[in-house]
Amino acid sequence: MTLDPELLRERAASALLAARDRTRLLTTCVEDPDLIAQHSPLMSPLVWDLAHIGNQEEQWLLRTVGGRDALRPDIDSVYDAFEHPRATRPSLPLLAPDEAHGYVADVRGRVLDILERAPLHGAPLLDSGFAFGMIAQHEQQHDETMLITHQLRHGPAVLTAPEPPPAPDDILPAEVLVPGGPFTMGTATEPWALDNERPAHRRLVPSFLIDTTPVSNGAYQRFIEAGGYEDPRWWAAEGWAQVQKHTLRAPLFWKRDGGQWLRRRFGVTEPVPPDEPVLHVSWYEADAYARWAGRRLPSEAEWEKAARHDPATGRARRFPWGDEDPTPAHANLGQRHLRPAPVGSYPDGQSPLGVRQLIGDVWEWTASDFLPYPGFAAFPYREYSEVFFGDEYKVLRGGSFAVGEVACRGTFRNWDLPVRRQIFSGFRTARDADPAAHA
Repeated sequence: MTLDPELLRERAASALLAARDRTRLLTTCVEDPDLIAQHSPLMSPLVWDLAHIGNQEEQWLLRTVGGRDALRPDIDSVYDAFEHPRATRPSLPLLAPDEAHGYVADVRGRVLDILERAPLHGAPLLDSGFAFGMIAQHEQQHDETMLITHQLRHGPAVLTAPEPPPAPDDILPAEVLVPGGPFTMGTATEPWALDNERPAHRRLVPSFLIDTTPVSNGAYQRFIEAGGYEDPRWWAAEGWAQVQKHTLRAPLFWKRDGGQWLRRRFGVTEPVPPDEPVLHVSWYEADAYARWAGRRLPSEAEWEKAARHDPATGRARRFPWGDEDPTPAHANLGQRHLRPAPVGSYPDGQSPLGVRQLIGDVWEWTASDFLPYPGFAAFPYREYSEVFFGDEYKVLRGGSFAVGEVACRGTFRNWDLPVRRQIFSGFRTARDADPAAHA
């Protein structure tokens, strides 16, 4: 994809400013004690994320792209995510909230000046404005991380957003057949795609059936009521060990109150809505539900084929609906709403085969380990993807309601440990079209 340099500058500036508006909202809606506190050992203090955003922007855009002198080289180590695990970050000499806000604002002002003058070609970091897109995505990813921290935080609600639109009342099939055959997975043309999305390559995927929508809370409650958390038959050994160790009986943030299930959502306790995609489940829970239902989780390749492959043309789209950037009619993204939309929503965003909500609403666990594509090359640094490859992490696809539009596309790959539940994760299930295909 080749864009006019001035359009690229406008796109990069817009992405950076959109991310910063969201960062500002997430770090000014609470008082300083909540910014400094660690609300869970799984997460950083909000003020660490804030200054880390600025430090990454300084290192990549101010120093590397702009060739400017370092503003705060003394804090590089403090905000190195690989040097300090999340649980230990509160003990670091962190910038105070006012100082952190001032720092990120100072960096941003200088970066916008660099963006006005930088040639957006001639080097891998500059081509198509990649470095600016990378940093906008990085900030949006930390915005999602901070939103997770807000969900873990105890106290009154501080965030508000309008409700998502209701789902249309059309009757959908339970599942959709995805015909077998080759398709193009990954990308060689998406200008801001990250290294693990590359290169584009052909994959042969046998025919399979996939849920038209993500699994709903109502469907997941049937698994609970059928004794799903009490029967080891459905669980991988490690998952069953987690169920027993932590006495798991439902998704994270759910609790039973008399005859109904309640959940806590950003400081509000409410009945669990049966028609929303289930949220805050681990890979083990998703896998157990799928086994109980006589199905399985889709592989990463199956998920991407369902999302991108157009059987009429044989080409792979950027998004299920086509190549145009997402709009509010296509998907629930960018913290526009503080919850998933009901299953069956966003018909304008469905795939050519009629699969809905593949982008936005909830991250979807897949059956696949996080592995490199054939021909993978780390860029611009090994620690973004390469150090995570292996069988320890499972792949999630599609993005959640908390994902910024710049950090979401049909090729985008997320990964996490299969025990994780605090993330905005859900799933859909699949099955072989020919039961003997994998015999």
